[in-house]
Amino acid sequence: MTKSNLDLVNDTDGFPYGDGPITINGQGLFTLLWRDADGDYPIGYVLDRVVDAFARLPASLTGNMHADRAARTLRMFQDLDGEPARTAAVAALTRHLREQDAFPLLRGWRDEPWPVHGRRGGELLFSVERAAAGLLGVVRYGVHLTAYVEDAAAPHGLRLWVPRRAATKSTFPGMLDNTVAGGLTTGEDPFECVVREADEEASLPEAVVRAGAAPAGLITYMYVTDGPNNGEAGFVYPEVEWAYDLRLPPDVVPRPKDGEVDEFYLCDVDTVRRDLAAGEYKTNCAVVMLDFFIRRGILTAEEEPQLAEIQRRMRRELPFPGPHWKNWHGA
Repeated sequence: MTKSNLDLVNDTDGFPYGDGPITINGQGLFTLLWRDADGDYPIGYVLDRVVDAFARLPASLTGNMHADRAARTLRMFQDLDGEPARTAAVAALTRHLREQDAFPLLRGWRDEPWPVHGRRGGELLFSVERAAAGLLGVVRYGVHLTAYVEDAAAPHGLRLWVPRRAATKSTFPGMLDNTVAGGLTTGEDPFECVVREADEEASLPEAVVRAGAAPAGLITYMYVTDGPNNGEAGFVYPEVEWAYDLRLPPDVVPRPKDGEVDEFYLCDVDTVRRDLAAGEYKTNCAVVMLDFFIRRGILTAEEEPQLAEIQRRMRRELPFPGPHWKNWHGA
């Protein structure tokens, strides 16, 4: 089946819009709440079956969880004093669930702490193992870099470096990707993450990346896992991606380094468009590529009547706090 540009966005921003009760693959959702001096606010969405699994565990593991099944709200770890204590408690819970093989998504364990932010500027509530973030439905943060080479003979005057993900990857194996991408660990700066991932995944020299990588804004959406590509279906992943562009000289060639990528291809725009329509790209990477095409004037309203809807959906307003909020760092 040939995918339209809006289909590609739908594959990535799959969480329903609108008010009222929401079900995902037949599962209801609890809103994970946090409280500060100004009252309650949401930090995640938790599936019914996850809450049920938590409820079978001792309170010492679930941070004295309280689930209000009428209001569909959930509180956990709120009474622990300080971020280190909360992070340790979340780690104990997720390790236990992993040891019990309670959820297939935990088989992709990475030993990477990911941040869960509060609504105060710079506030870190706790960290959670990357593979377990979906259990709490908290915001995940990442970076995507699109590297290209100027070529007057190519359509639109450029070619893009496109990697194929390793067949051994736990998520989206063998699919096409953005030149460099990765998740932010707790305390990591987005630009420093780009520099690190560019070296680890693509062997790109640090000096080249630092001098040339240009920030291109945020992409936000709410992804719902499909199962075959990410271990287990139906989990909600609110995501924020920092996009960067990098013009490379012809003699700088990305090469696989850490096993995340099998091969890099230098593709013209028509080839990328063909592969996008064929569903060859990892879902969120397809959206990052569309954003690049829009910013470069390659994808325009004249050829894409749904361009406004596409742009709205790749800048979704997320209900959860963090550095994607305006003035969050200065709050």
